[in-house]
Amino acid sequence: GVLRSMAFQMPELGILSLAMMITLLSGGLNLSIISTANLCALTMAYVLTTFVPEAQGFGWGAWQVAAVLAGFAVATIIGLINGFVIAYLGVSPILATLGTMTMVKGLSVGLTRGNVISGFPEPIEFIANGTVLGIPFAMFIFVLCAIPVAVMLRRTPFGNAIYLMGSNAEATRFSGVRTRRVIMKIYVLSSLLAGVAGLVMLSRFNSANASYAESYLLVTILAAVLGGTDPFGGFGKVGGLILALIILQVISSAFNLLGFSQFLTIAIWGGLLIATSVFALYYRGHLR
Repeated sequence: GVLRSMAFQMPELGILSLAMMITLLSGGLNLSIISTANLCALTMAYVLTTFVPEAQGFGWGAWQVAAVLAGFAVATIIGLINGFVIAYLGVSPILATLGTMTMVKGLSVGLTRGNVISGFPEPIEFIANGTVLGIPFAMFIFVLCAIPVAVMLRRTPFGNAIYLMGSNAEATRFSGVRTRRVIMKIYVLSSLLAGVAGLVMLSRFNSANASYAESYLLVTILAAVLGGTDPFGGFGKVGGLILALIILQVISSAFNLLGFSQFLTIAIWGGLLIATSVFALYYRGHLR
């Protein structure tokens, strides 16, 4: 039962952590992943509740695909804004994505007046709540995100450039890597992953709202750093991230069984993030 509930809870957090990790690897950060996921979910929800006909025919499926694509289009735009502001205007990632986060959240609340959009067709509900061979379907989505990201990081020039930039951005630029392009790609990819998480969240809650899952932001950074991603960039593996996610899920389940309040849990995560960051600093100091 506990394992099953963990498998149901992990996918969206895992996908969001991947979105955070690839920006951390490059020496950046993306604070706008949660607000991006929520705006994507709201966009999908709007299309689903406004345009999807009652009929169960072909057009019905096409509109669902259109809803998902609309969400991903929004994610791409947010990623391009982040990438452009960081790569071409030279704003630090923490300030750029904090600005985007606030802007996107404000837009989401403004457009929906803070209301929840709900009531979707069954296939949408299946994404996060259905199972295939006893395994939550959303888990397959997480794996379908994690494997390509892992392969991309290990085996492609783009992945190599991400690590190089995290180690030394200046040297990377002088070695002929088009760093601005790389940064643009990183933030678009990060936003698209957030969009996938938005789809899973939309299905999980069977609704969309501007302020879902806000406590996840801290946990995504914690999972990445705990999993061995250097918070200053240049080092980290998807395998480590997945291991950290499992550990955090186990701890979280234990806290639930012990009756800890959600706020106490968040406070503990905050303390753990400081501790792991200090350890990473210390470790890095000894390596160099």
